[in-house]
Amino acid sequence: MSVEKVDTLVVGAGQAGVAMSEHLSKCGVSHLVLERSRIAERWRSERWDSLVANGPAWHDRFPSMEFPGTHPDAFVDKEKVADYFVEYAKMIEAPIRCGVEVKEVRRNAGRPGFRVETSQGVIEARNVVAATGPFQRPVMPPIVPENSGILQIHSNAYRNPAQLPEGAVLVVGAGSSGVQIADELVRAGRKVYLSVGPHDRPPRSYRGRDFCWWLGVLGKWDMETPGPGTEHVTIAVSGARGGETVDFRRLAAQGITLVGMTQAYKDGVMTFAPDLAKNIAGGDANLFSLLDEADAYVERNGIDLPEEPEARKLDPDPDCVAHPILELDLAKAGVTSIIWATGYALDYGWLKVDTFDEKGRPKHHRGVSLEPGIYFLGLPWQSRRGSSFIWGVWHDAKHLADRISTQRRYIDYHEAQRQSEDA
Repeated sequence: MSVEKVDTLVVGAGQAGVAMSEHLSKCGVSHLVLERSRIAERWRSERWDSLVANGPAWHDRFPSMEFPGTHPDAFVDKEKVADYFVEYAKMIEAPIRCGVEVKEVRRNAGRPGFRVETSQGVIEARNVVAATGPFQRPVMPPIVPENSGILQIHSNAYRNPAQLPEGAVLVVGAGSSGVQIADELVRAGRKVYLSVGPHDRPPRSYRGRDFCWWLGVLGKWDMETPGPGTEHVTIAVSGARGGETVDFRRLAAQGITLVGMTQAYKDGVMTFAPDLAKNIAGGDANLFSLLDEADAYVERNGIDLPEEPEARKLDPDPDCVAHPILELDLAKAGVTSIIWATGYALDYGWLKVDTFDEKGRPKHHRGVSLEPGIYFLGLPWQSRRGSSFIWGVWHDAKHLADRISTQRRYIDYHEAQRQSEDA
């Protein structure tokens, strides 16, 4: 059986894979993109029905194409986001092959490149770009046993309130996903408990500008490394209903019972840490810090933006914060479902090369791995804070394509010299 050969193989056709294809084409690098399902599949089948992008349309897009028929300040729904990448791939004529799963990648012995085992045969590639993004394997802490009688799902499997059995719901995790799901459930008439850990909660907008704009002009998108202890801090922000600042006191006023971080489960009782007030205060401090920086920027640059004193007003702490629940008998509270909005882990089990640390995390610099010819794209903080966002991955892809193209020129020179010497 003949083996298909390609210069660069890109694994994954989400935002990272599509961006990679665009820049490889611009650099004249022949390539193929393999996608085990459909283009941008995770946007369609691994997100809840009402999800919208967390950034406005003017910001969360590639430079060469706007969202069609969409106001720049709108928050695009998930299906339109997926459609955007499908249309973008058509526009750039990306060589994407859907329905092909990459099962294993190994370096060739004694010669350049890699042997790639796929669901449709073997491909040999000089370079491989792992463009599978940061949302690979859902993480569900093994706190509640499977035989507890309670439905447990990760946020990537949640679709809508009707999917859950009747009864109260415990949502664990108060980042963007957990907050939006809890809010949707309480609006649907469910009793909701929301487990809140440490978090940042930036303003959705301030003084007439979205927080994405503020992070841009303040240079925060381009931060190259997270601050000490902030590598995994959750960010609570929402584009739902036109976008609004996440306010946990407001969520409590809607009927959500806030609790601290989920710690343990025994005999039907869930235990929570006594850290709820501390976590709420930490989020407030993060909000005020960004407002302070924004005000200083306006004053320093003489920009005409209206003041917004209301943004600094906080409602009194609700009873669930002042007198936090530390133990909850789930049956007595009527809790029949737990949604774990607890993030994701990387999973590169298919990539059999020596460029991972003891925890399975890639060893790389700006996506260029320690294993020559292996590249990563779409990782959090790959080159900057914005790397895992739509616009950020586009810029990281450009850097990788330039590196691959440069290496290609060295190889071409070697081949030309060898042929000259043989002549």
